[in-house]
Amino acid sequence: MSSIQIRDHQGVRIITLNRPEKRNALNLEMYSHLTEYLIQGERDNGIHAFVIKGQTDCFTSGNDVSDFLKNSNLGPQHPAFQFLFTLLDLNKPIVAAVSGPAIGIGTTLLFHCDLIYAAPDAQFQLPFVNLALVPEAGSSMLLSRLVGPHKAAELLLLGEVFSSDEAYKMRMVNRIIEVEKLETYALNQAIKLAKQAPQALQASRRLMRHDKEALRAQMQAELKEFAVRLQSDEAKAKFHAFLSR
Repeated sequence: MSSIQIRDHQGVRIITLNRPEKRNALNLEMYSHLTEYLIQGERDNGIHAFVIKGQTDCFTSGNDVSDFLKNSNLGPQHPAFQFLFTLLDLNKPIVAAVSGPAIGIGTTLLFHCDLIYAAPDAQFQLPFVNLALVPEAGSSMLLSRLVGPHKAAELLLLGEVFSSDEAYKMRMVNRIIEVEKLETYALNQAIKLAKQAPQALQASRRLMRHDKEALRAQMQAELKEFAVRLQSDEAKAKFHAFLSR
């Protein structure tokens, strides 16, 4: 069974992270499929919105570290690189349904979503410095803008877990929804988006994201530094300790 599943329903493409045996850790193949399915949906005139979700007990535990290290050359063709910039360039809105852990990329990809709904048990974390790395997906810019520089520093530099209640108070999620109702609620919100006038919807979204090129430059700077950090002795030591657990 595929680690990324898709289903199209009433103008919405539902993308499910489906690797529960690895806590939905994203490997390179999953990144490639995510990019493929997003681009397909973007080009399909019958698709007007996306939903991204995991299972009821896990959104994603972040990168599959061992798989990621097999292709640690973060050039333009790297699957994770392509996924992040596909998120940036999408015109159609994304709704996220988050339950359980949303670690690393599981949190940073949310900054590119339009509507985010979380279960009470959702847990978020940005553990980049903890692994001797730096933030990605534009989070070094977007998080400061969202929660202020001091709170962003706390979240990014300490890399501690925070709850859905904390995320809601920081305006990182739209609403907390009971886990058994979460998927249906997120899908219904996406269907509402899909029923809007598509050109007006996409134009409004572009206006709200008027500084996209500045964000692109920040993401490129992050990835350049990320690639340097990934080859550092301190990162190698952190990953060795992680993989030896």
